[in-house]
Amino acid sequence: MRLFLRVWLVCLTLAALGSGSAFSASLSEASAGLSPRNFGATGNAIDAIAATGDPAALPLLQALADGTLEKAEDGRLVIVTDAGVTDALTGAALAEPPADSVKIRLNNRLRTQLRGAIGQFGLISPDPARRLAAVDALLNDRSPEGLGRLEAALAKEQDEAVAAQMRFGVSMLSLYADDPAKRLAGIEALSGLLDPRVQGVLAGYQASETDPELKQAAADALAAIEQKRFWMDIGVNLYQGISLGSILLLAAVGLAVTFGVAGVINMAHGEMLMLGAYTTFVVQQLFRAWLPPALIDWYLIAAIPAAALVAGLFGILIERGVIRFLYGRPLETLLATWGLSLILQQVVRSVFGPTNQEVANPSWMSGAFQFAGVTLTYNRLVIILFSLIVLAIVWFVLQRSRFGLEMRAVTQNRRMAAAVGIDTARVDALTFALGSAVAGMGGVALSQVGNVSPNLGTLYIVDSFMVVVFGGVGQLAGTVVGALTLGVLNKLMEPFAGAVLAKVLLLVAVILFIQKRPKGLFVLKGRSAEA
Repeated sequence: MRLFLRVWLVCLTLAALGSGSAFSASLSEASAGLSPRNFGATGNAIDAIAATGDPAALPLLQALADGTLEKAEDGRLVIVTDAGVTDALTGAALAEPPADSVKIRLNNRLRTQLRGAIGQFGLISPDPARRLAAVDALLNDRSPEGLGRLEAALAKEQDEAVAAQMRFGVSMLSLYADDPAKRLAGIEALSGLLDPRVQGVLAGYQASETDPELKQAAADALAAIEQKRFWMDIGVNLYQGISLGSILLLAAVGLAVTFGVAGVINMAHGEMLMLGAYTTFVVQQLFRAWLPPALIDWYLIAAIPAAALVAGLFGILIERGVIRFLYGRPLETLLATWGLSLILQQVVRSVFGPTNQEVANPSWMSGAFQFAGVTLTYNRLVIILFSLIVLAIVWFVLQRSRFGLEMRAVTQNRRMAAAVGIDTARVDALTFALGSAVAGMGGVALSQVGNVSPNLGTLYIVDSFMVVVFGGVGQLAGTVVGALTLGVLNKLMEPFAGAVLAKVLLLVAVILFIQKRPKGLFVLKGRSAEA
């Protein structure tokens, strides 16, 4: 790339020569000061070369930065690369370098000085990307000349994105201006900016500044940055809390439905999440094996109904095969479903192996975007929207369908519902199917934020019960409020207490809350519920 750039610049120089604009005498005079042995003389020569503004100076300075510029005893400057030898001032090709030419050496100070000098020429490039790169290069040049060049370029800049970066560069370089008013203006412009470079530069400036007013201004700017960063961290934690709450919502909605209707503590509910996640993995593998690669991004859409169907069928089998014989015996039901969860985990280990399985995000769920300084990842945004869609579907089934009417009737008064002709056994089975299907769709979402493993469900079953109990048994609104509340509180406490202690504190808080309000935030209405 550097060779290409040098050849391109040489061609431009030759074209200029062909049109009658030969390199200026001032460039020849300025470059004469370059010395293979005297760093001071080379530094003065770099400033003099940059001051000429001659476009032919750019390949010369670039060669000096690359370590390919040599100087002969007679003063001739040549660029020696693997591609050949050229005269540094005219660009003319040479058969070989002079026998007595010596490479011009640099130290760290000269390299920094060179970056600023090269950046000066990039500011007038027609390519916006090169102008942006030139601004970055000038940020290392803390001389008043560099500030002046950047201010002059800013006055002519038409591209808003480049102009914004130039304004930032002017503010940064103003800290090293001779005029205290300019330094103060630069500090005020940088106040509150979250660019990682700003805080370090301001901290160093505050430590070295002797003017009390400027020193206090730098301290105030740093305080403004810290305050803004604090609120940005709160925003990030809120977003992550809502994301966690949406996952808890998917895990707990099905549990709230089955717990509210049948009154069963189903310890195998977490395994419905696991089955949904593994169904997603299987669908992904089928797409990779049997369908064109262009369709792989659609596997997740196909996995949603597949996971709901698989988990729903398992829910019916569990209810019809085990739970229906244990109604009214909560301890036996808890132990039986716990045993079922262990069995399902072992079956999955036998089929898929004990190691984690990776489920890739589709391309439309990969990446992130910035909003008000907060990075929002696409996969978690999609999960939040997906949770809302699932919640809307469950609400519609419960509130606008005959099955939902029967389910609510059984929840409120099972004996009366049976007396008016509702088949409560069928309602129980379909309720387990619905709750398990929702959990299966939750497993699809979980597969997009982590690896799929046989113990995936155990990570969420306790939190799911906390959500249901905290929100109110059998209450959809309580489940929503409980999931979002616990998710947000968990993420807000993590920076101060740590992940483990935050969960412990949250559990203690829920226990204390239940002591005061045993039926949760939302109380279920009905004779059976109030009995």
